[in-house]
Amino acid sequence: ARMVRRGLLAWVSRLVVLLVLVCCMVSLLYMLACTPRADDWQPLLLRASGPTGKDGYQAILQEQEEQHRNYINSLKKQIAQLKDELQERSEQLKIVQDRYKDPLGGIFDQDSPEKNQADLQEFLHSQVDKAEVHAGVKMPTEYAVVPFESFTLQKVYQLEMGLTRHPEEKPVRKDKRDELVEAVQVALETLNSPSDEGNKKQRIHAASDFIEGIYRTEKDKGTVYELTFKGDKTHEFKHLVLFRPFGPLMKVKNENINTANMLINIIVPLAKRADKFHQFMQNFREVCIQQDGRIYLTVVYFGKEQMNEVKAILEKTSKKNILLDHFVQRFANINIKMKRGRGLDVGARAWKGNNVLLFFCDVDIYFTADFLNTCRLNSQPGKKVFYPVLFSQYNPAIIYGHRDAIPHVQQQLIIKKDTGFWRDFGFGMTCQYRSDFINIG
Repeated sequence: ARMVRRGLLAWVSRLVVLLVLVCCMVSLLYMLACTPRADDWQPLLLRASGPTGKDGYQAILQEQEEQHRNYINSLKKQIAQLKDELQERSEQLKIVQDRYKDPLGGIFDQDSPEKNQADLQEFLHSQVDKAEVHAGVKMPTEYAVVPFESFTLQKVYQLEMGLTRHPEEKPVRKDKRDELVEAVQVALETLNSPSDEGNKKQRIHAASDFIEGIYRTEKDKGTVYELTFKGDKTHEFKHLVLFRPFGPLMKVKNENINTANMLINIIVPLAKRADKFHQFMQNFREVCIQQDGRIYLTVVYFGKEQMNEVKAILEKTSKKNILLDHFVQRFANINIKMKRGRGLDVGARAWKGNNVLLFFCDVDIYFTADFLNTCRLNSQPGKKVFYPVLFSQYNPAIIYGHRDAIPHVQQQLIIKKDTGFWRDFGFGMTCQYRSDFINIG
């Protein structure tokens, strides 16, 4: 046991000595690693204890102070330049504001958005008033009038092309198509918006209910759109007027138009031409009596030649159609050479009832029931008269001369350049109320 104790003490002694040696070596290595090199000490000793150390520090401080002073001067110059530029921009902005005040007479207040909105609304409504939406404006000549153009969902009819091109624009230019589609969509949103009548069930209108529209653009005001949709009943229509004052559309009018009692007095001046009158009466019977049923016919006949034949055609038509007696009630005869203007005046003044819508028509005109509705929708006493642009057909004998026989009239109703032209320079056919004709004439 003693021997084991001695061996253990010897082993511990050796371990302690070994640890002491290791610690010494580690301390020595640490001192060597952290001690500066001789060449690193030399500059410090020279600066700290050398005769020029103080001057060196002063030189360094002066150099740094000069650099900071130069930097501060540079910043001051930049600040001065920015101030001058800001002052110049402010003056320019003031000049622009003085020159371009808003149309209401004042500059928009940036701190009052509510006032700006009210001013904008007032300006837009003033543009509506200037654009002949509610009232007309006196024009110096007829050439100053801006014409309307009509459109459907597929086509646009315009006058600016004249005889050089077909007035039917097809395909419709994209920007114009997008513009008109937007107008129809806004009108549908207006029609389908909840009514003020509470829980009353209303019809939901779709694009298929759109019948036709007219529009025109006044360069300094905006674009007026008048759109017609099918109404809730057979003879009712929805008429909306929209206005684009070079900005968002504004609802101007939303009204129901009931055409059930809108009688049209068709006035036809005539001399001879019994064969043409026979053809006219065939179309009249089919369109005016069988389809429309709200037509009065006035025939103003000049002279005596073929007059009995014309009367016989009227009587024959009356016998075949019991309802004709309700429509054809007037046959005026003037024993002079035919003057169309005189005939129209006599026919208009011969009416003794209430104010009636007149359609001045020639005996060789073919029209449809849809046209009669267009005539009603685009005429308004004291406000609007309607001058349709007619398609003038070439002589059928020339067009169909290469065939064995001339086709039936219904088969000749083809609108293209080879069959005729648009008579955009003629204003003989018109729909207008009797009061307007009498007062203006």
